[in-house]
Amino acid sequence: MNINITKRSAFIYYLLSVIIFGTIFIGCKKDDPIEANMPKAITVSENRFVDNYGRHAVLNGINIISKSKDKGYLVSEDSTLYSKLRDWGFNSVRFGIIWDGIEPEPGIYNEEYLKGIDQHIQWAANNDIFVVLDMHQDLYSVLYSDGAPRWATLHEGMPHKMGAIWSDAYMLSQAVQTSFDNFWANKPASDGIGLQDHYAQMWQHIAKRYVNNPTVIGYDLMNEPFSGSASQRYMPAMLAAYGKMMHETTGKELSRRELELIWSDVEDRAKALKNLSSAENFATIVDVLFPLNRDFEAHKLQPFYQKVSDAIREVDKSTILFLEHSYLSNMGIRSSIARTTLFDGTPDSLLAYAPHGYDLVTDTESASEASSERLSFIYNRLQETGNRLNMPVWLGEWGAFYRHGQEIVPVAQHAITEIENNLYGNAYWSYESKMDKLAYFNQALVRPYPAFTNGVLLEYNYNRETSVLTMVWQEEDNNLAPTQVFVPYLAKGDAMKKIEKRLNATIKRIANSNAGWLVIPQLEGGQKRRLVVRMTK
Repeated sequence: MNINITKRSAFIYYLLSVIIFGTIFIGCKKDDPIEANMPKAITVSENRFVDNYGRHAVLNGINIISKSKDKGYLVSEDSTLYSKLRDWGFNSVRFGIIWDGIEPEPGIYNEEYLKGIDQHIQWAANNDIFVVLDMHQDLYSVLYSDGAPRWATLHEGMPHKMGAIWSDAYMLSQAVQTSFDNFWANKPASDGIGLQDHYAQMWQHIAKRYVNNPTVIGYDLMNEPFSGSASQRYMPAMLAAYGKMMHETTGKELSRRELELIWSDVEDRAKALKNLSSAENFATIVDVLFPLNRDFEAHKLQPFYQKVSDAIREVDKSTILFLEHSYLSNMGIRSSIARTTLFDGTPDSLLAYAPHGYDLVTDTESASEASSERLSFIYNRLQETGNRLNMPVWLGEWGAFYRHGQEIVPVAQHAITEIENNLYGNAYWSYESKMDKLAYFNQALVRPYPAFTNGVLLEYNYNRETSVLTMVWQEEDNNLAPTQVFVPYLAKGDAMKKIEKRLNATIKRIANSNAGWLVIPQLEGGQKRRLVVRMTK
């Protein structure tokens, strides 16, 4: 059997072996649902996303965002963007929205911007793509990057300083830190209303708009929350830990000034990071920050999440709230966030843990030198927090490979393997025009995967070296919904008929696309099943 790629791609996929353990070859009843049942809604069941058919949903997504005020904070792409995303296998997007765009003046909401967001949500819905709205910020404010409007930026005249990498300003800019401090303190804006109160009411305004829109499955309450001036304690602690580690391993003692110079220079920092490639060494450094991070998350971030949750739950009790850890937990510092509660004090069940995971060389010229062991350590830490919270883990940002070439492919493939092994939902950072021409996109991001699984998906992996997709799942006895596996490229005619006969399944082509769905009917008895599909070029 073969699956031929009919695009201009040079690849041809041959289905060499298909093994389904169970009784897949027993004929299904005529009334069994074997059509592709595209879900109409997503919710949460303990630590899983599930669709309206009760199937375990893998949210395979990508970030869509414009940070340009001049362009109205909306990407210039039209509806064809979403049909392309559908054909590439993305069933969800993390759609960035900007406080400055929504509330340009205190208490005044920009209806034109909101209508633009409406249009993108409708385009997504037309292509069976779900949307998580991400209230995005970088360096807090539109004054320094994107996020809060000018009127909500209480910097107290402090200086703004940038570093070698844009994110260095979190640690260097007193203006950014002071602005965050005043936000966490809920200092009043010019109208006398606290900044957090404005923020919560803005989210309530958004929730009222989308409460009955099933395409909008979640609200990501704040992108990468940062502690503010408390961060001034972070770097000295990290440098001291690094200096101690280097002294113990090399016998060389570095002064604080020498350490500061190393970490302020991009090239010297990249060399230093090679000493932190092992999980053991890396843990030695990041774990010294846990008490400081815990203090911020427990005393600043958690009350803020509760405030925003309360505002949203007044008008929307059914949409998932996506809770991020602190900005610094992106690098593997254990998070201490907790569930928000409902008005009666019971834990909110409609929550997802939405971490970001980046290696320390992200956004540098050394991105292709990311440490696989270090990245695995970070992802393992994220999974630990997800297990503690008993929430589904949705990796809201990862990657940031931009225009990198073939050299970044191993890094991308390792990240995808970690995402699959941990059963994460994910949203790659980020979409950009013509990214489908890039090696990492075609050799890592676009892949077959089980999007909607009857029962509980236990494991899955697509091995690029062997071209084998493996999935194991426990079916639900009383659920007739089929399992649906996304396949990037499908054959035509007799090849498809052979595949369908061998699997006793149905292949449904996505309209006007070479991609489609392998639709596997449910078996009676709630069986544990295993699918192995080997494909080679």
